[in-house]
Amino acid sequence: MEPRISLITLGVADISRARRFYESLGWTASGASNDNVVFFQLAALCLSLYGRAALVEDAHLPNAGSGFGGVALAHNVRAREDVDHVLNEAREAGGTILRPAEDAFWGGYSGYFADPDGHPWEVAWNPHFTILEDGTIRIPT
Repeated sequence: MEPRISLITLGVADISRARRFYESLGWTASGASNDNVVFFQLAALCLSLYGRAALVEDAHLPNAGSGFGGVALAHNVRAREDVDHVLNEAREAGGTILRPAEDAFWGGYSGYFADPDGHPWEVAWNPHFTILEDGTIRIPT
């Protein structure tokens, strides 16, 4: 298997609400989107929104509830002050701040928000990572 993630799919309770939230953050839904799935092209991969019930059925998983699933998404920014800006933008779009931004033990600055379905997002500035012009992140080798 090649070391690559092509698509991240979030199971959501209401596709229209979830779409509005991400579009409020300035993201543009793909023309391939429809009433059952929404796609957003990201730098090197794609985020999709799919009905939670349909996703658990498709993957043959139990619909265990809405607790923490052990996964957090991350959005790295180019400048420290951008962390607070993105957290505010998420709150204004209908997200919930899980942890306000603060200095991190690893030398950066980060905080967390949850989208309307509770999916946690870390927003981080990491002085050790490079973000290319197209948004692709490069971690040190």
